[in-house]
Amino acid sequence: MEKTSPGYVAASAVRDKPRRRHSRAGGLAGLIWPQRSLITGREVAGPGALEPELWAKLQFLSDPLCQRCGTPFDIAVDDAQVCGACLANSPVYDRARAALVYGDVSRDLVLGLKYQGRRDSLALLGGWMTNAGAGLLADADLIVPVPLHYLRLVRRGFNQSVWLAAAISRSSGVDLSVDALKRIKSTPIQGGLSADGRRRNVQGAFRVRKGREARIRDKKILLIDDVLTTGATAEACSRALKRAGASCVDVLTLARVAAPRGIPI
Repeated sequence: MEKTSPGYVAASAVRDKPRRRHSRAGGLAGLIWPQRSLITGREVAGPGALEPELWAKLQFLSDPLCQRCGTPFDIAVDDAQVCGACLANSPVYDRARAALVYGDVSRDLVLGLKYQGRRDSLALLGGWMTNAGAGLLADADLIVPVPLHYLRLVRRGFNQSVWLAAAISRSSGVDLSVDALKRIKSTPIQGGLSADGRRRNVQGAFRVRKGREARIRDKKILLIDDVLTTGATAEACSRALKRAGASCVDVLTLARVAAPRGIPI
């Protein structure tokens, strides 16, 4: 993407902006608008964004994980260990990581962002993702969010993956291209589909936008989405990026289903 494009955000521009301290303003704002839970909407005492009982139900992901797909292992393994599903059928993407296991509380956080447009959660959720994907971000040349089809974007009014990608770009300093990928097929929502159905649903649904190939070619791309379930969307996007010449595509999501990847037969 050319630097003159509205879809390009330069990390240097973020880093060069002068920082101002807002401690007094923040304290005053907290008195006028008390912090509320990101899930229940109730007032939350202290700096936390969730009630203690909800915090306790969050499952943050950390090693040991499959080196490729990021599936958590139940026992300690070597850092380079790969799960059986990836050994049998390597994913199109190179590595995938997530901040949280997809469960009751993380699902509510995702749905609040995805369908209610809860932008007040972005700093927190983006921070979790930045920590979980630190190794991927250290290698990345460019952050690219999973796009929505323009009809769905018009109906919803925003793309939560773009919001997350922008938050991660700001905190990490890695450049962002919000329109490098284009969704060319308006596909049904993936929820309720089998793993095979999900793969068929998004087959050929993405391509690199014309004129953006130079931003992708020979670059290490970090693909951002909210949830990784079967990996069908992540693989379809990764395939499009690699066809355009990306040297590596890693995937970072807010949450992921903890179950191992299925092996296509």
